[in-house]
Amino acid sequence: MADLVVEYRGTTAWVTLNRPDARNALSRDLNLELQELTQNLELNEDVRAVVVTGTGDKAFCAGADLKERRGVPAAESSSYINAIAGAIGGFGELRKPTICLMNGSAYGGGLELALACDLRIAADGIKLGMPPAKLGLVYSHTGLRRFMDIIGVARTRELFLLGRNIEARRGLEWGLVNEVVIGSDLADVALDWATELAANAPLSLQGNKRVIRELLRAEAELDPDVERELIALREACFASEDMKEGVRAFAEKRPARWQGR
Repeated sequence: MADLVVEYRGTTAWVTLNRPDARNALSRDLNLELQELTQNLELNEDVRAVVVTGTGDKAFCAGADLKERRGVPAAESSSYINAIAGAIGGFGELRKPTICLMNGSAYGGGLELALACDLRIAADGIKLGMPPAKLGLVYSHTGLRRFMDIIGVARTRELFLLGRNIEARRGLEWGLVNEVVIGSDLADVALDWATELAANAPLSLQGNKRVIRELLRAEAELDPDVERELIALREACFASEDMKEGVRAFAEKRPARWQGR
């Protein structure tokens, strides 16, 4: 069974994460497939809009595949994480308008993938959350910036520091999603939005997307030395005892025993 399913419905590409047994988690192979796909979509002139969703109704995407992540040596963590960043960044950089159809709950990198899309439609009742604080993980500065741009500093702190999950309707209030609908209406609403997007002037869509992206990027520019420090801080966490314990505790469904090292 393919981990990624791509269908072309008229001028819209429907991209489906297809790992239901793993709650559509982002494995290394799936991340690489997503990177390649976004490159191909960029070059496909017949595609005017992109919809991203997941198989089933339990999860849109549970984030990084922690079962797979447990088997990755610390020395290889950077390449593993870079694959996730590349997959998410690929959707963020697409010139064509993107819609995330959140058929189920979204956590961690799955929620960031949704935020990398231009618009988000969520099924009523799903959960949204960022679990780094529960895993001993220092999140990427680029990922945190994505959240700050969309929901502001106060909400980003609440989401990342408390590590609580929130309901889709609270996400609507925060700006994490654009619309919440009952699950049976999701596909129809997404089709309506995609059809409307695809009917608009492509140069206008691409131009406006770039202007917004560049304005946000200018505000987020870091001193190169500071950026290197933040990257080193993140990479160091992957070799920490707390990170190893956090992943073990998550897999064993028990409270973590933090050591602060």
